[in-house]
Amino acid sequence: MTTITARPVKYLVLLLALWATDVTALDLQLPGGLVQTFDDARDPDTYFIPVGAWDGERVPAVAVDGLIQRQAWRLPADAVTPLQVMSPLRDQVAAAGYTTLLDCVDVECGGFDFNFGTEVILPPDMYVNLSDFRFFSAVHEDDGQFLSILVSHSASSIFLQIFQAGPSGRAPAEITVPKAPKPVAALPRSLVQQLETKGHVVLEDLVFESGSSELGGGAFQSLSDLAVYLRANPDRQIVLVGHTDAVGTLVGNIALSKQRATSVAQRLVQDYGVAKEQISAQGVGFLSPIASNLTPEGRLKNRRVDAVLISTK
Repeated sequence: MTTITARPVKYLVLLLALWATDVTALDLQLPGGLVQTFDDARDPDTYFIPVGAWDGERVPAVAVDGLIQRQAWRLPADAVTPLQVMSPLRDQVAAAGYTTLLDCVDVECGGFDFNFGTEVILPPDMYVNLSDFRFFSAVHEDDGQFLSILVSHSASSIFLQIFQAGPSGRAPAEITVPKAPKPVAALPRSLVQQLETKGHVVLEDLVFESGSSELGGGAFQSLSDLAVYLRANPDRQIVLVGHTDAVGTLVGNIALSKQRATSVAQRLVQDYGVAKEQISAQGVGFLSPIASNLTPEGRLKNRRVDAVLISTK
């Protein structure tokens, strides 16, 4: 368990005297286009908020009892950097009269030891790159409100975590996310047009080995484009349909093809920030080829996943 050091204990004494007062809370505006992945508020609860970097034995922290709100968001990594997310949030917190407790970057914070010495929302809702993250914590001493911000990234997404801790029964800071403009015009016209006019599109750049359900590593442009479309149109739903070549039995290939579609669905949710409610997965094995299974090239084309638009409005 994280140890409370002598310095932060003074805040606990201060809070006992101040939590009865009623002070206007902070309003935070996040970058546009963020997709919320986690939202949990508990009252009463306890949050050990870091106030110092890893000191070789522990992460110095304040134990705050009261209303604890834990939230996380995801954003495509090509939109902004962790620093571009953190800087304006830090400025907003400072402008609202908060006092900084800790402001550090990965190695300065303590890297691995810091990350595992403090509370972090579990993947896939939150992800921390141990060699590239930023952490910030602060307190508003007039109303006893604590706040921490953690920003990091994966290969394809920016991840943001905000914890708020304050008096029981009082609403935490209001957090707003401006709606991002619909980026349909910026998408490749072929993907959008096929999906909306033909009702389906082949995700042509995905790579599966024969007999394998594992989607290859790296970024795929088709998934990035599809994710942008789905995030911009949250009322749209798709079915990912997996396909195989003709090697093996029909029963085995139907199971394999569904596993492939599921693998793509998981990648869209975990790495590209698509709401899982917008995606489902099915498989049809080798029953719907788009090329001849008599050639290696044809079999390669048949090992694929299609996106089928099932929305009617």
